[in-house]
Amino acid sequence: MKSKYQLYTILLVLLSGLAACKKSLLDRAPLDSVSTQIFWASETDVQSALAGVYSRLQQNFLGYERVYLDGLSDNAYLDANTNQPNMLLMTTGGISPTLGGALANMYSSPYRAISSCNFFLDNVDKAPVTESKKNIYKAEVRFIRALCYFDLVQSYGGVPLYKNYPKTLDEVKVAKSTKEQVYAFIEEDLDFAISNLPDEKYNGHAVKGSAQGIKARVLLTQQKWSDAATLLQTIMSGAAGKFALSNNYASLFRTAGQGTAAVNIEIMFSVQYLAVSNPQRTSPGAAGMDIELGWYSLMQPYRNLVDDYEMTDGKSITESPLYNAATPYANRDPRLDLTIKLPGEVWKNPTTNATWSGSYAPATTFITEKYVDLTRAPFTTTTATSTDQDYIHLRYADILLMYAEAKNEATGPDATVYAAMDLVRGRTGIAMPATDQAKYNTKEKLRDYIRHERRIEFALEGQRYNDLKRWNIAHVKLPTLVTPANVPLKFELKNYLLPFQQSERDNNPKLEQNDGYL
Repeated sequence: MKSKYQLYTILLVLLSGLAACKKSLLDRAPLDSVSTQIFWASETDVQSALAGVYSRLQQNFLGYERVYLDGLSDNAYLDANTNQPNMLLMTTGGISPTLGGALANMYSSPYRAISSCNFFLDNVDKAPVTESKKNIYKAEVRFIRALCYFDLVQSYGGVPLYKNYPKTLDEVKVAKSTKEQVYAFIEEDLDFAISNLPDEKYNGHAVKGSAQGIKARVLLTQQKWSDAATLLQTIMSGAAGKFALSNNYASLFRTAGQGTAAVNIEIMFSVQYLAVSNPQRTSPGAAGMDIELGWYSLMQPYRNLVDDYEMTDGKSITESPLYNAATPYANRDPRLDLTIKLPGEVWKNPTTNATWSGSYAPATTFITEKYVDLTRAPFTTTTATSTDQDYIHLRYADILLMYAEAKNEATGPDATVYAAMDLVRGRTGIAMPATDQAKYNTKEKLRDYIRHERRIEFALEGQRYNDLKRWNIAHVKLPTLVTPANVPLKFELKNYLLPFQQSERDNNPKLEQNDGYL
């Protein structure tokens, strides 16, 4: 599956950013420097171009570095040396139109991918390919374009909407569309994808379930609860043989497990990655998750997250008689130890039995374990050449928990809501108790518990930041925490939307700044 995404030299020309013009504006509008009459001459050319589009998802927060978005939430502290510059500053009040670094990447990387999508869509009809096959290829690309616009609208609200590949500089200089217009375009792309993608198990290419699941997330973000619940029920009803919960939670995030049918059946869309040899690697210090998380400790979980994991009796640490302050990590939800390296824990390579204790000392006392492949320990500077865990954008557990949330918000608690939650909590190897229906018996009480379960299930996967924003509680949760240096986290109301970079506005005078930023 990995080999399908090797790029030919011609694609590096066709789908790379413009180097000769104003970079921040035009690196998302690649020149047709190789004649399309020459290139789009066969289905092989189309497949090569499609591989180039997929490769765009390996950049910055579209790929594995998406995990670092948890460092913008109450889940984790980001070391100042994180290869996405200025992320720590973003958590303590440093968000501004001139900040650069990670803030710039959150805007530019999706547009680079969108540009490649538009270039593909504007040219693919030149190729001698049957209409049915062509529609599948188009559906994959429109799915990716929707994924990228979804990132943008969650971060910035209304943004410039490019439906075609810009031919001139003036075509790039457009005013931003409204948030509603962007969402409508995303749904249009996803509806096309749903209608044309194969209805089969995920195999490295987007499939119908991938598009359905992302559309459900789009609907949920817009609080279209009934529509989301209906779509999610459709996915669940048709999941047999295609999607289910993995039988091994930890293996979901490691290469060997991702190649096993009993594990990867949960994966509905992912991004493939090989750290050093990856031609799309843009972050200067990027080395892959084994080194960055498991050695350099660049993302360190907060105790606030650790304390939110229940005891094995399904009760919180403040309620359960099982909790003992002298042994605080005993009798806890198994996902805690599978997600976070706990104080005193010794990591061991399961293949060689070699131990690993060479991680940089975390300021929070906790180290990220999810996505760290201990079969490569002890880690060295050459480990990056073999780091190839796929980053999972969507998995079946999310379908179940999104359904629970949407259905509860639409009609309140019912048996299907509890059942969906309990499938996730009770998966093989986790076996947490069923939801206490007597305790969580109102929409409001169950809402909080669903949010808790999402935090635990998807901890350190990069989802928490957008969850806090769509629930409109980021400004409540984040200021209750401080960094290890005792600097308060800061999240103002204006930060629900990020500012457009000043350089982008200099290049596009029609781009109006978001409210609250100069």
